[in-house]
Amino acid sequence: MCGRYASTRTSVDLSTLFDADDETDGGLVPDYNVAPTDPVPIVHGQPDGRALAVARWGLLPHWATDPKVAARMINARAETVATSSAFATAFARRRCLIPVDGWYEWLPLPGARSGARRKQAYFMTPRDGGVLAFAGLWARWQDRLTCSIVTMAATGGLTAVHDRMPLVLPPDRWEGWLTGPADPETLLVPPPEEYLAALEIRPVGPAVGDVRSDGPGLISRLPGAGEPGVPAPMGALPETLF
Repeated sequence: MCGRYASTRTSVDLSTLFDADDETDGGLVPDYNVAPTDPVPIVHGQPDGRALAVARWGLLPHWATDPKVAARMINARAETVATSSAFATAFARRRCLIPVDGWYEWLPLPGARSGARRKQAYFMTPRDGGVLAFAGLWARWQDRLTCSIVTMAATGGLTAVHDRMPLVLPPDRWEGWLTGPADPETLLVPPPEEYLAALEIRPVGPAVGDVRSDGPGLISRLPGAGEPGVPAPMGALPETLF
C-alpha cells in the first residue's frame, strides 16, 4: 500500500518537468509528510495537453454521499481497479500522474520488546534525487478534485519493506497512462527491475510517524540504521516508539 509520502517540488518545477499548464493557483506547498486527505499535486490530461492541479488525496466517486469515505479511498488495487465500482470509471476515463519525492513504509525493529510497537521507517526515493510519478486516478466530487494511488504487488528489493508498492511509472510510460486505452494488461504492469533498482531504501527517523511533523529532516538518513533486514549496530537506534 501507500499511506504516507513526500512531495516538495514547486509548481514551477513540476509544470516544467511534466510539460503541463500550471493550474495550481498558489495552492501547492512543499509537504514532507503527506497523509490521507491532504492536498497534493496531480498531472492530468486535457484536450490541448497536460495540466498540473491540486487534488485531495482520497478519491470520492460521484455517487459518494459522505466525504469522509475519502480516507478509505487513498489506494486503488491494480488487481481490481478496472472492475471496482469505486475506481472503474476513473480508470477508464480519468487517469493521472502523482508527482512524489518518495514514499514511506515501516518495519518492526529486530529484537523489539514484546508488546512494544517499535518500528523503523524507510523512505523509498530515487538515488539521484529525481522525481517519481505514481500512477493515479482522479475524480471530481461536487466542487472538489480528488485522487487515488494505484498499488500492486511489490517486486524486486521493495519486497523487503512491504508486500505492496505504488505503481511507479517511468517517463516513457507517462503519456500512455494519461491518454492510452484503458487496457489493464498494458497499463497495470510493474516498472522494469532496473528502474526500481535505482531507488534507495533509506532508513529515516521516527518523527515521520506523527502526521503533524514536517520538514526536510524527515527524509534525512538515520545515522547508524541499516538497510531492511540488516541489524543496526548495538545502541545505534533511539528508543523512540512509533
